[in-house]
Amino acid sequence: MKYTLMNLLAEATADPAVSAAGEVAAEEMSTGAMIIYYAVQFVPLILIFVVFWFVLIRPQRKKDKEAQQMLKNLKVGDRICTIGGIYGTIVRIKDDVLTVEVGEAKTQMVFARWAIKNIDTLSVSNDAEQLI
Repeated sequence: MKYTLMNLLAEATADPAVSAAGEVAAEEMSTGAMIIYYAVQFVPLILIFVVFWFVLIRPQRKKDKEAQQMLKNLKVGDRICTIGGIYGTIVRIKDDVLTVEVGEAKTQMVFARWAIKNIDTLSVSNDAEQLI
């Protein structure tokens, strides 16, 4: 016998006291109807997870991947900005430690690679002259 949603629901609401064989079939049908009932209840939860995946999780993973690629591609001479807002130029790289020159006095500071927020394409001194 083919189990469809309509057949299972019709059998679940039918009188199960027809015969001994009918009682067993009705119990099986009611179990099948219950399975469908609970499966239908989980559909909204699955849809919510799918929406969260495409709206929150996937874009964040893409952003993290781009940040890791940027940190991996740092090289001597790059103008950078740290997460603390310090602008400077990389003068030395050793493993995960960067030495950065800062300011007109060319003060050297040491930073961890993870502390770099982004690579700048504009010179900070040129920006300051334009603002004044």
